[in-house]
Formats: sequence, C-alpha cells, structure tokens
Amino acid sequence: MEVPTLDLHGQYMNLKEEIDAAMGEVLDNTAFILGPAVEEFEKDFAEYCGTDYCIGVNSGTAALQLIYEAVGLQPGDEVITTPMTFIATAEPLVHMGIKPVFADINPETYNIDPAKVEEKITDNTTAIIAVHLYGQPADMDELQKLADLHDLKLIEDSAQSHGSKYNGQRVGGLAEASAFSFYPGKNLGAFGDAGAITTNDSKLVEKLQKLRDHGRDEKYGHSMLGHNERMDGFQGAVLGVKLKYLEQWNEGRRKNAAFYNEKLEKMPVLTPHVADYAEHVFHQYVIRVKNRDKVVEGLHSHDIGAGVHYPIPLHRQPSLSLLGYREGDFPVSEKVASEVLSLPVFSALTEEQLQYVVDTLDEILENST
Repeated sequence: MEVPTLDLHGQYMNLKEEIDAAMGEVLDNTAFILGPAVEEFEKDFAEYCGTDYCIGVNSGTAALQLIYEAVGLQPGDEVITTPMTFIATAEPLVHMGIKPVFADINPETYNIDPAKVEEKITDNTTAIIAVHLYGQPADMDELQKLADLHDLKLIEDSAQSHGSKYNGQRVGGLAEASAFSFYPGKNLGAFGDAGAITTNDSKLVEKLQKLRDHGRDEKYGHSMLGHNERMDGFQGAVLGVKLKYLEQWNEGRRKNAAFYNEKLEKMPVLTPHVADYAEHVFHQYVIRVKNRDKVVEGLHSHDIGAGVHYPIPLHRQPSLSLLGYREGDFPVSEKVASEVLSLPVFSALTEEQLQYVVDTLDEILENST
C-alpha cells in the first residue's frame, strides 16, 4: 500500500470543475496580476481569520519581509524568534541587516518559550516573531505581555497554521500583522507560490499594499521604494475555491490525528501535545522517536511518505553561521530536531491507510530496539 505525504492530484480532481471555472474567469478577464479574483480572496480570507484586512502577495516569505519593513524594523535591530522553524522566518531579517536572536522552545509544544524570550531582550530588541509551528499557535498572551512591557512589535508567522485558534480566536489577528504561506503543501495551498498578510491596522495595510507593488500610489507615481510581490490572479482564484473547504479539511486532519493518538499510545513514541489554549490544525502530525533516521528509512521502504520538519535548527544552518551560534546553544531545539518525524495526516487518507502506517511503524520500532 502507498500512503503519500499529500495527494494534491486527488484534491484537484475532487475540485476540478470549480477550480477550472474560477481559473477560466481569470483568463476571460485577463486579470493575471492582482485583479478581481485576488480581491475576492482577500475579502474572504480576512473574514475567515476575523481580521479587518488581508493583502495577497506572491509567497509566505514575501509576506514576512513586507511585514518587517512595514512595522519599521531597521538595520542593526535585534528580533527574537525561534530556531525551530523554516528558514524563511529569519532569512529576510538577515537580508535587511537585522539580527535574528533565537530563544529556545517549549519542550511540549515546540513553539518559542516566552520565558526564554524574556532572557534575550536587550536595548536593541525591537520585535518578537511568534511562529505557530506544525499547526498549533504559540503562547500569544505571554508573548504579548513581554511585547507590551518592553515596547516591542509582535508579529505572527502563521505559515503552517491556517485556521488554528488561540483561546477561540483564529491566528492572523493576534498581533500587529500575520504572514501566511500558501505553498501547495499547506492546509490551504495554491497552485504555486503565494502568500498573504492579515492585520487590523488601517495605516499598516496602506503601507503594505504599496510595498507589494513598487511603492505605487498611481500608475507611474511611487511614494516609497517597494517590491514586486503581488499575488497572481490564478492563485487568488484557486485559493478562493479551496478556502471554502479549509474547515472540512482541518477537521479531517484532527480526526486523523486522534486516530494516531489512540493507536500509538502504547508504542515508544511521543505523540503531539496540544496546549489547553489551542485548536490545532495539524499541518504536520509530528511524533518523536529514537533512531529517527532509521525509522524514516523504514517507513519510506514501505511507501509511507514520512517527513522530518525540521532536522537542522536555524542556529545550526550554514547560511546563518554569521550569527555566531554553536551546537548546544539551544538544547531543547537540538534534541527535538534529532527526534521529530512527521506522519501523513491529510484529510483524504482512509482508515485503512492510517492503520497501515500504524502497523508498519509498530513493526519498525520493534525491530529497531
């Protein structure tokens, strides 16, 4: 039996008629960059997130970069974030001459630990970036307290958490601005690169709209230096269709996660911890195991699409060696990174497929001890 990491072809075939019609409208309108499809998606996604505004851009990385610029981060600033994330969280900071300062993670949720954040605050700190890892929100109340106390910006990296909730409120409106990625493998994925920014700040949204479009006020009038980071019309059309199914898909992921939790209870694995404040959307269903690499190899040999998110914390990435961190600086992140393993969890998986994953994992673990 084959159990893929994700079945994008199957998802497309189920929605083919709707998606083809939506993309056909873009063709008919020849609105290939921004345009009506993007505007409609922006309106719908803002409503879904419970925010006043949404700005469609061409990637999650662009969303982060534009937020960093719009909130006023400057060269020489220090910004605190987690080393347990994809490199896009920190990469734009380095390009902007801003120093990412890492704080270790909570050993249960794998999100940034507010107590560790507090230890890293200096006179040069200007912002905290909270990454909602794997589909579970970070502890936003505690981070907001720190931001308020030290007059810092608080930014959400919601690239993995479309639809997740913190104390009943969806991510996207829990800070000054939030960045989303619609990379095809996300819970809400485009047909290519795309992203969005959500915010409740009317002044910030005006700046963001200019920054994504060359700093433009009118066709050939540019009041600031900006970028070319606009969302394509086709991506807006695809996302507009898929958004209608996101809650259904997220519920399917939670159901599959519950199946795994029950079946893996007696195995030598650590299953995901869901914080009391969180409604998890399981972008990844992440367990921890000993001999992780051998277990992954075994699962792959049985056609099971297991993954590792992420094997190398950011402070150990060669491209960020200029920051001067060393092995051992963030022991929780390093231990977690050496043990995490992501099992297929997308909503279209059958119970037969899920049971095959469980049985195969059980066999591999027995043979690896």
